Amino acid sequence: MSDTLRQARLDKLNALRRKGIDPYPARVPASDSIEPLLKRFAGLANEEHSGHRATIAGRITAYRGMGRAAFMDIADGTGKIQGHARVDALGDAYENLSLTDVGDFISVTGEIFRTRRGELTIAIESWDFLSKSMLPLPEKWHGLKDVETRYRHRSLDLISNEDVRTAFRIRSQLTASLRRTLDDRGFLEVETPVLLSIASGGHARPFSTHHNALGVDLYLRIALELYLKRVMIGGIDRVYEMGKCFRNEGVSTRHNPEFTMLEIYQAYTDYEGMMHLVEGLIGNSLEATLGTTEVEFDGQTIDFSLPWKRMSMAEAVAAFLDIDIEILQSARAIEVCKERGIEPLPASAGEALEALFERYVEGELVQPTYITDYPVEISPLAKASRSDGRYVERFELFAAGMEIANAFSELNDPVAQRDRFEAQEALRASGNEEAQRMDEDFLHAMEHGMPPAGGMGIGVDRLAMLFSGLPSIREVILFPALRSREDT
Repeated sequence: MSDTLRQARLDKLNALRRKGIDPYPARVPASDSIEPLLKRFAGLANEEHSGHRATIAGRITAYRGMGRAAFMDIADGTGKIQGHARVDALGDAYENLSLTDVGDFISVTGEIFRTRRGELTIAIESWDFLSKSMLPLPEKWHGLKDVETRYRHRSLDLISNEDVRTAFRIRSQLTASLRRTLDDRGFLEVETPVLLSIASGGHARPFSTHHNALGVDLYLRIALELYLKRVMIGGIDRVYEMGKCFRNEGVSTRHNPEFTMLEIYQAYTDYEGMMHLVEGLIGNSLEATLGTTEVEFDGQTIDFSLPWKRMSMAEAVAAFLDIDIEILQSARAIEVCKERGIEPLPASAGEALEALFERYVEGELVQPTYITDYPVEISPLAKASRSDGRYVERFELFAAGMEIANAFSELNDPVAQRDRFEAQEALRASGNEEAQRMDEDFLHAMEHGMPPAGGMGIGVDRLAMLFSGLPSIREVILFPALRSREDT
């Protein structure tokens, strides 16, 4: 069927060329955006003419021919307007409209008026062909619904689904607001390498590649942290980067191997300062995108008005599992994991606490909640707690059952940092492929002196999910990772 439709359009394209009409001209007439016209003439009465002539360019999304007259819908990136073509006004050019199809791009010029039925319309006095489409739009413009097709052919998804275009507008407004808030607070945006000799700065399996000219194996970065800290060591006290990170992990509704991370480092503060910063970032972004502190997500209203709840990881697990907190703060936490069938069995009390938290608590944190006091074993880049050396000064912000932000009082003791890296190397030697790697170059920079600082990473994709009310990360990434067609 598609071959027949394509051939019919190819025949029309050839007919255009025989008439001397270029179906893909290099020059486009200067045109007006549709949305400002819709706003400007919103008060026009039925059957009233504006006296204003405009030129618009866009895609034909519907066509209704009626002998000596035709109506069509024309859409650009800002909106949609009706076009009215009459043989009396167009003469021979009216006949050439029969060579257009839904999906083609044209430019039309004429007066703006409102029809008897109340539709704002442009009375076409002249028109130009801009681009011929070879295949019809999906499902006659009623919306592309198949999820696999939507993700694999995102251009068609954007064409046919207004809510998809809205989601990506929200994402764009979100990222612009995050940058604006940080810029206003004196942070400097920088760019750091994507290809690294050591994939450090996080717990994850990296993607690897090979640089032919240098003859070295390299890794796609899993985090932005250690290079941004180098910048801060170099004297830029407030620094951030919003960029792609890559982790060789599974795909789920909340994980994509390629994702966008915002990482921020500020000298002379700590993780408490990062709490104030993330509240400002999210609050300003909600105001800029939605104009409210509440979002609807997965059938629940999530209220980001302050203050947000705060509890330690041990307190949270103890409360949700009704277990004595002292058990969770000792090696007996491993026994709790064993009793509950958690595999592989954690090797330390801190890892056991984390495993219990991830299994039983994380998904239950619907309203914004700070989880603090993370075990030192799982936080090699954070400062030890001033009250209990088994934990570090770290928080993660959760909402809708998923992690949104992760922040530390950054470790700036190079001797302690080396010890932490060595402990991570021991974990790697025992088979933990996600343990952090020793980074001698970073240690060299740190040994020249790093100021006390707070640092934070924010998952931009997950924030976009929340702001858009969409339950899958694939809905807010234009081109998510997919299996090959052969595998599916």
